[in-house]
Amino acid sequence: MNELQEKILKIKKEKNALLLVHNYQVPEIQEIADFLGDSLELCRKAQAEEDADMIVFCGVDFMAETAKVLNPDKKVVIPSGKAICPMAGMLSMDVLLEAKKKYPGAPVVLYVNTLAEAKAEATATCTSANADKIVKQLGAKQVIFGPDKNLGYFVQKCVPGIELIYVPEDGHCRVHRFFGAGEDAMELKKQYPDAEVWAHPECEPEFQEKADYILSTGGMVRRARETSAKTIIVGTEEGLVQRVQRENPDKKFFPANKYAICGAMKRITLENLYFALINEEPVVEVPTDIADRARVAIERMLELS
Repeated sequence: MNELQEKILKIKKEKNALLLVHNYQVPEIQEIADFLGDSLELCRKAQAEEDADMIVFCGVDFMAETAKVLNPDKKVVIPSGKAICPMAGMLSMDVLLEAKKKYPGAPVVLYVNTLAEAKAEATATCTSANADKIVKQLGAKQVIFGPDKNLGYFVQKCVPGIELIYVPEDGHCRVHRFFGAGEDAMELKKQYPDAEVWAHPECEPEFQEKADYILSTGGMVRRARETSAKTIIVGTEEGLVQRVQRENPDKKFFPANKYAICGAMKRITLENLYFALINEEPVVEVPTDIADRARVAIERMLELS
């Protein structure tokens, strides 16, 4: 552990702060997390939090917003105000409200990768770990779903009797589009024919069809422990690859594409985490009326999952 990590842990203890860290963060931040996980796991941890005086969220904007929505009376801080998820910005309120008007009977299921104002219009939110379960449990024939169309493709295969209406039409994660149709993963598979190939459901359908497993990042962490395979080709952001390699040193993990790096996640560094703890800013704020409505959709997801 380096000197700055030790300073952060000391200040965190003095201020009774909880450090929530997403799987895509850099290793030196993962190593000092109070809790390290995927979006669903972090939502659950934020919901259950009672003792901390402050939550410091090392993730992108919509994640920190979710923590604030679930903890309206706590101070929530994100180390960089520039950690902005491009996918979350793809769903405009105009498009969402128009879809609700066009399909008045359809429930709205939105990926947590959306801003709080969009969540406020949702029936329930979802993550890549539970999207198919949430859609199925609503019992509707049509569901307005967004913003990630590739996740929608995965969900549609799991619930063939339900029509998904995408908002927007081509919402996507720029990082997972780097994997394309899985060409690089398949080249690695030629070198390591016994390797498992994993794809995140935000990957393109062509890659999903070639993968051995389609998994959320939390699912990848669990599969890394459980698989008997000694070589795994991982189709998601590099931070997760680094985590599973660190936790499973007896196995070898290869990124399916070495350029799949989330610049928004990497806006958070040990340095700005340190200053966020010292200065207790940038503070995450969500207007009360939006937070109250968004909380209903998030809690519905947690109940259903």
